[in-house]
Formats: sequence, C-alpha cells, structure tokens
Amino acid sequence: MNYAQTLGERAKVAAPAIANASPKLKNEALAAIAAALLQQTDRILQANAEDLAAAVQNNMTESLQDRLRLTPARMQGMADAIEKLIAMDDPVGVVESGSVRPNGLQILKTRVPLGIIGIIFESRPNVTVDAATLCLKAGNAVILRGGKEAIHSNTCLMNVMREAVESVGLPADIMQLVEDTSRQTASDMMQLNGYLDVLIPRGGAGLIQAVVKQATVPVIETGVGNCHVYVDSCLDGDADYEMAVQIIDNAKTQRPSVCNAIEGLLVHEAVAEKLLPMVQKALAVHDVTIYGCEKTRAILGDSVLPATETEYATEFLDYKISVKVVSDLEEALAHIAKYGTKHSECIVTRSLNAAKKFQQQVDAAAVYVNASTRFTDGGEFGYGAEIGISTQKLHARGPMGLHELTTVKYLINGDGQIR
Repeated sequence: MNYAQTLGERAKVAAPAIANASPKLKNEALAAIAAALLQQTDRILQANAEDLAAAVQNNMTESLQDRLRLTPARMQGMADAIEKLIAMDDPVGVVESGSVRPNGLQILKTRVPLGIIGIIFESRPNVTVDAATLCLKAGNAVILRGGKEAIHSNTCLMNVMREAVESVGLPADIMQLVEDTSRQTASDMMQLNGYLDVLIPRGGAGLIQAVVKQATVPVIETGVGNCHVYVDSCLDGDADYEMAVQIIDNAKTQRPSVCNAIEGLLVHEAVAEKLLPMVQKALAVHDVTIYGCEKTRAILGDSVLPATETEYATEFLDYKISVKVVSDLEEALAHIAKYGTKHSECIVTRSLNAAKKFQQQVDAAAVYVNASTRFTDGGEFGYGAEIGISTQKLHARGPMGLHELTTVKYLINGDGQIR
C-alpha cells in the first residue's frame, strides 16, 4: 500500500462520520475552525513566512508570491467566509422532488454527499481552508494536495483545522493533507480508485491537463482562465469609453494571478484609436506588459511587443495582456472560440443585439455584458465559498459550491410491490 492509498484508507474509515453528521454538528466544527484560524494566526503566518522566503530564493514572480502570501486580513477573510458558510442552508438531505407511481411506490430524489473528494492545487494556501470547509459542510471527506511552494503553510493550516474538528467530536481524518509533494505521490493520488469518488484539479493549464490525462478516477476540470474583454463599436460617448477602461483595468490588474482575471483584450477597429491609448495609460500604472497585433502596435507604438499565437493562447496570471484589433463581432467570437478556455468572457457594448448574440454564442461558464470578469466567484454570485470554477459541463459548471459537492440518491418506499 503506497502513501496515497494509506490516506485513502483513513478517509474511507472517517467518511461515514461526516456523511451522517447533523447540520448542527457540522456547523459547530466550522465555527471551531474559524475560531482556531484567528487564534492561531501568528503560528500560521510564521509557517507562511517560511514559504515566502523560499519563494523569493527561488525567484518566484510577484504575482505568484501574492497567491502564496497570507496576511492578518486574509486570515480574517477566511474566517469570515466560514461564518458565511455556516449561515448557508445544508444541502444534504434536501428532497429535490418526489412522486408516487401508479403502483404505489413513493420515490424521493434527495441530496447526499459525493463521498471522498481529492483536490490537487497549486500555491494558494487559502484553498486548503476553502476546500476543507466546503467539503465538511457538504458532508464529504477530503484529501488535499497543494504545491511544494506552500507546504509549510498548508501543513500548519491543516493541523489547526484537524485539531478543531476533533474538538467537537468528529474524526480528524475527514480532512487530510498530502505532505509528500513528490510527483509520484500526485500520480498515485490520480489513481486512487476505490477511495476517491472524484478528483478536482485547481490550478494552471499544465496541472489540469496532467490530471486529465493521468487520472483513472472521475475528474472535474476547474481553473484555467484565458478570459477576454471585447469592446464593441457601439459605445455612447466618453462615459462608455471610461466604463470600458475601468472594466478592462479591473479585470486585468485587480488581482492578475487568479483564473477570472482577463488575459486578452479585443477591440473593434471603429473605437480602437480612441480607446487603446486610454487603456494603455490605465495599465501603465501597474506596469502591464502589452502584446499587440500590428494594428495595436501602429496605434500604441513600439512599446507594445508583437503578439503571436503563443501570447494569444497563454494564461499569464501576471501583469501581461494580449491585445487584438478586430473588424467585427464575428472576428471577436472566432478569437474567443479558438483561444478561450470556457471560463469567463465579457462584451462592452450598448447594442442589445450585440450583447444578446455574444451571450448566446460564447461557450463559457460565465458570459458578461458591461461588467468585470472578476465577479466569477462563488461568493460574489451569492453562493458562498467555492472549490473552484468548473470549465466543463458535467456534472457542474461555473462556481462549484455546496450544491455541486453533492449528488443525488433516490429513496423508494413500497408496500410489497414486485415487478
């Protein structure tokens, strides 16, 4: 039995306890975790400092360091998110529908936990807390594997949470961390048939594709966000130009290291000469590197680097953006269809017809009109915290919150019926 199987065995033993826990007990466990995170903030930040020091030594980019960094404010944010989770309705046991068949059989479609969930993610330690607490509320056991960049932070966070759930009478093994961050352990986790009911990779394209190709357990793809803003020709004066710039700036620079930040900008040729210099000025405040097509470079100058297929296809997760001037909406739609990752896409326009066509024809989990893609988030949608943003269509799409971490069970009651 390898290391991953050992964790799977422990999760299998603990899973019934959380699957059958009452909403009251689960909420008590969540409250204990929230309190412990705040009480142990200094201990957690000290562990995080070790990871940040290693990140600097290994020349990690500033944006990736931001993903890794914990602060007192972010610790408070995690605790606040748990409080919101406590206030949410428990999905387990909800009867979605029911019927009585002509033969008298009573059939109830009810919500139940998925079981044991595996999650592989990269250098964001807040995911350790978000994922563990969401799985707990939805009645699932969870095995988490973060990247080696955050191992000290993740280990400390997991120890704090395990101590908290034990304090209210639940087994600590309802949540476990893979402390061996070797590639072999990751591969073993992808093949935990008989233990994992589903595996969720959360990170960059390389990680997700590796999991999709190697896993023998069911996988839900999340996270890759080559997202775009398309600015249409139908703008009503200076206010709309300002709106477009604000949306682009927010979607790119508010937090560039996350999957709902934009990586590409498409601009209709009719508004490009006026809009692009305004965009360049706004992005310059954050030292954003612009890769542009020939028309973009003709407008903005040689400070814009040439854009190639590579830039158009890249999820930068950094202060970088590709820009292309397009002739019409159809060209923008074709570009998004070719390079987008079915995550979040936006059109800025005052044309109802263009907005309707964009929302109908773009194949993505979230399609915006005149709003930043940064809102693609479980909390911002009012669903509470989330495991990630699913970019596939089965069994969940978009923000994966409590409901998406459950499945259905049919309860059939009879009185001697036979077929």
